[in-house]
Amino acid sequence: MPMTLPPPLPYSPEIETLQDDEGETLAAINASFDEILQTTHEDYGRAVRAVHAKAHGILEGIFTVADVLPPELVQGLFAAPSSHRAYLRISTNPGDILDDAVALPRGLALKVLDVEGERLPGAQGSTQDFIMVNGPIFTAPDAKKFAGNLKLLAKTTDRAEGAKVAASKVLQVVNAALGAVGMESTALAGLGGAPQVDPLGETYFSVTPFRYGEYVAKFRLRPVSSALTELTGAKIRTKGHPDAIRERVQQEMAGIDAEWAFEVQLRRDADRQPIEDASVEWKEDHAPFVEVARLRVPRQDSWDADRVRAVDEDMRFSVWTGLAAHRPLGGINRARRDAYQHSADFRAAANGCPMREPTT
Repeated sequence: MPMTLPPPLPYSPEIETLQDDEGETLAAINASFDEILQTTHEDYGRAVRAVHAKAHGILEGIFTVADVLPPELVQGLFAAPSSHRAYLRISTNPGDILDDAVALPRGLALKVLDVEGERLPGAQGSTQDFIMVNGPIFTAPDAKKFAGNLKLLAKTTDRAEGAKVAASKVLQVVNAALGAVGMESTALAGLGGAPQVDPLGETYFSVTPFRYGEYVAKFRLRPVSSALTELTGAKIRTKGHPDAIRERVQQEMAGIDAEWAFEVQLRRDADRQPIEDASVEWKEDHAPFVEVARLRVPRQDSWDADRVRAVDEDMRFSVWTGLAAHRPLGGINRARRDAYQHSADFRAAANGCPMREPTT
C-alpha cells in the first residue's frame, strides 16, 4: 500500500534563521573570490568566473511547463502551461580552468527566458536561473563552513596543475572504493575524486531550498531521453586531452536530441528537510520529486562560437536572478546573492563587457 505523504509545509519568512555574523562571512567569501578572480585574470589575460570557470558545453533549448499539475505545484513559473527558450551551461566547479584529468563534480546552469511575474530584489530582465550540481547535497552545511573551504581553495588556484592531476587519480580510486561499500565522499569528490563521468548522462540538483510560491522546494533536472540515459555513468578518457569533456559533449550533441525532466521536491517535514543545513539530503521517501516541466535540446554544436561568446562571456547565472515566487532560502543562498554579483561585477569591469539578461 503506498505511503500517505504529509501535506507540503507552507512558506513563511520565519523558516529562515539568520546568523549575527553573516556580514563577516560574506566579506570572507568575497575576499576569497577576489583572490581567485585576480589570480586567474593575471594568468589568462581575461577575467573568468570565480567558481565554475570552465564550461564544457553551451546549449539552447525549449523549457515547457506541463499542461496539468496538482494544485500545490501550480506556482510561480509553473503557474500556467508555457514554453520558453532556455540556455544551458555545463561546467566543473573550480575557479581556474584545469586539465580535464582533474576529476571534479559537474555543474549545470539553466536560464529560462521570458518569465513573467514579480522579480526578486535587484533581478534584472525577465529570466529565471537555476544553478545545479550532479549531487543532492552541498559540500558545506552553512555559509561559514563554505567560507572556510573557499579560503583553502583560493590558495590552490592555478598552482601545480600536474600535482592536481596526480592527486585526482589517487582520490578517484579512493572514492570509488568507498562508493563500493556505500561510503562515497562528497568532500573527496570536491577535491578531485569525483568519477570522470559524461555530464550529459548526469542528474542535477539545486541542493539548496527555494520558495515555491506558497510552499518550499528543491529542484532536480533528470535525463529522460534514451540518448541521455545511455550516457549515465559513462566514463570519459582524459589522458592527453585537456578538454576531453568539451570534445565529448560536442561530438554527442551533434547527433542526439536531448530531453530532461525538470522536477520539484516539496518540503513536507521540517526536521528531515532543514532550510539552513545544505549538507542534509531531502530523502525521496519522505519528499518525492514530481515532474513539472520538460527541457528539450535539439542536436546542435555545443561549442558554437557565437553562442559561447553570448552565454559564456556575456551572461551571468545566479540563483538570485528570477521570480520572487522562487526566492532562494537558507544561509548558503543568502551568501550567494552578493558573492555572485561580486564575481560578475569583476568580470564585467575587467573584460569591459557589462552583463546583460537575454530576451527573445
